[in-house]
Amino acid sequence: MSKKKGLFITLEGGEGSGKSTVIQLLSKRLSAMGYDVIITREPGGVAVSEKIRDLLVHEKMDPLTEAMLFAASRNEITHQLILPALEEGKVVLCDRFVDSSYVYQGMVRGIGLDVVERLNQPMMDLIPPDYTFYLDLDPRVGLERIRKNHREINKFDEENLEFHERVRESYRALSKMDKHRNRIYTIQADQSPEKVASDCLSILINGVTPIAL
Repeated sequence: MSKKKGLFITLEGGEGSGKSTVIQLLSKRLSAMGYDVIITREPGGVAVSEKIRDLLVHEKMDPLTEAMLFAASRNEITHQLILPALEEGKVVLCDRFVDSSYVYQGMVRGIGLDVVERLNQPMMDLIPPDYTFYLDLDPRVGLERIRKNHREINKFDEENLEFHERVRESYRALSKMDKHRNRIYTIQADQSPEKVASDCLSILINGVTPIAL
């Protein structure tokens, strides 16, 4: 088990839910409070993981292959970036982590939560997130945001509406499974990014295991 001293915070949600924007706002606010903050993303974050990311977001593949590549990318970022930062006492904000694989590959793609859990157990043993914020948003709104923002389109964005609705349903189901562990918090993402970030920060300050001010 890890002897981490820092705080590991992950943000989850469907496409266009605003994770990247909110994570930047959270970083600024936590930094202003005196925390040493780093931001990273999944898949990616370190050189090997970024190479794997290019395959994952553009190439069609079998769901199990997809899950295994996500786990491989996650293992690299865990050991190269996240764990060392936590051991130094930093706050790590990560755009997606294991919960994305539970939802996308385990539930929506249908390989099963047990398979995803086995693939990712080494990472969850080392660095289970302290807080996970699920940004809940109507997928129609999220996809429209992507269209308006003109960001790079990946294979997940191009899935049909039914796929994105199943992603939302799966995140909601996963959140209910966690209700006794107090790790996953649902945040309504149909608000301004500033309000979403404020809601997250309020939980961090006043949560079950609040951050120290």
